[in-house]
Amino acid sequence: MHDQVPVAPPAVPTDEPADIVAPQGKRISGVRRTLRDARSWPTLVVAVFCLLVGAPLTILLTPQQQLTVAGQHLSVGARDPSLSVRGPAQLVQIGNTQLDILPVKIWGPLRPQLTLGPVSRNAGAAAALDPKTGRQTEDEAMANLGDAFLRWYLWATLGLLAFTLATTAVAGYMRMLFTLRRQSRGKHLSLSVVEIWHRGAGQIRAMLIVAVVVTLAGWAASGALAYSGALQGLRNVHSLAQLVGTNYLSPLPEGPAVTGYTGAVIGDSRVSRLGGPVVANPTPDDQACLRSTDSLAGELGDQLGSKVLNLACPGASIESGLRGQQVQGGRELPAQVGRLKQVQGLKFVVVAIGPNDLSWTDLLKYCYAVPNCQDNLTQGEFEYRLAAFDRSYGNLLQDLNDLPNRPQIIVVGSYDVFQPDADCADAEGPAGVSGLNQTNITLLNSRNAELNSVLSAGAKKYGFDVANPKLTALCAKAGDDLGPDLQGIADRYPFHPTGIGMIRMASSVLRVVHPEAGR
Repeated sequence: MHDQVPVAPPAVPTDEPADIVAPQGKRISGVRRTLRDARSWPTLVVAVFCLLVGAPLTILLTPQQQLTVAGQHLSVGARDPSLSVRGPAQLVQIGNTQLDILPVKIWGPLRPQLTLGPVSRNAGAAAALDPKTGRQTEDEAMANLGDAFLRWYLWATLGLLAFTLATTAVAGYMRMLFTLRRQSRGKHLSLSVVEIWHRGAGQIRAMLIVAVVVTLAGWAASGALAYSGALQGLRNVHSLAQLVGTNYLSPLPEGPAVTGYTGAVIGDSRVSRLGGPVVANPTPDDQACLRSTDSLAGELGDQLGSKVLNLACPGASIESGLRGQQVQGGRELPAQVGRLKQVQGLKFVVVAIGPNDLSWTDLLKYCYAVPNCQDNLTQGEFEYRLAAFDRSYGNLLQDLNDLPNRPQIIVVGSYDVFQPDADCADAEGPAGVSGLNQTNITLLNSRNAELNSVLSAGAKKYGFDVANPKLTALCAKAGDDLGPDLQGIADRYPFHPTGIGMIRMASSVLRVVHPEAGR
């Protein structure tokens, strides 16, 4: 009998693709397939993309968590990510002020941000300042802030996970389409559609596992670094001044109590009305500030039929004039806000401020002197001054928000002096200078628009009203033939409103004054 040759058993049908069956007929285990796919370059690219793009995008899109601490409205989240590997946490105060919390330095992209304001006077705030309850309120505040940031972090984690899943699904779909296209280019399909589907499902599974693990591991590390950095930074902070730096206190009330005025005007020379007839029986402060009968306060009083107090003074800025003392005309004048606090029964307050804080005269003279004043040096100087004004303006808004009886606050915008196509002696300037061309005028107007944007944004966040006076620019002809709205360069006080210009400015304010102010 001949030896029988063993016959191989018939192949068992399998849905596994050919490339995952070993030569000996043994199938590669699912774990080995997953590990192989996990090491492929498409998987690694997707994982890195989810981490480097998904995490910053999640930080930007996750909304802050709202809470109330000690009677104050707060929002907790994270500041916008940057390319730096380490940076401070941030405190944002309504009024457009952003303060870096320098003691709290965080490694990684996740840096906490706390938004505060407007500050409210209420029972919760009083409890925080009461020595008997202050410690308990502080502990509760820290716990609430921690809980709020944890909620933000969890929402952000869900958002990042959703981004990772969506990115992986798109990448896997594209990879499968690429495989189908590559297979279809041959004369015969080496793999069936079912085999391609199984291969693609395994690749997507591996890609998903790696992307989720890498992304969430990086996100967890960022959270741990944020927590440890905040804890380490706050450990040696024992006061608010240490946390965000020192700042001026609100001006104290100055002078005797004043009655009989419906409204008041604080600000600079634009509303004190330089060049007009001096008020009758002037006080020493009126004489020092050259306050006129047709000032903004005077025009408002005439239209409303009630008395409006004029506290404005030429050269006033926020820190030297409104919130601090000012030396003018040989006198040391009290802070306008300090005097304002002594005026009883006020229904409205008009505020005109900004150009002196920005040293606008320096910028204007420079643009008169050179053919093109749009250089990086002066632009940087302007941005620096505007940022400093922004911080001071936030303090002023808080002062006005805390005034007794909460009068209506009206912030007056800054007017443009020239139109871009201005062509007259006022634009040419004095002898020996280049004069203002269209490029320089456009630059000045754009910077004035930036100032108005800061003024308007801060006022609106506090619920204050804004008046935007429309004065006829120099070199432009007024339609009513009443005369110029602004004093020209040959006048004693160039670029300041004339009597007609002050009437137009008062008209813009009257449009927003509450009706009861005229009673």
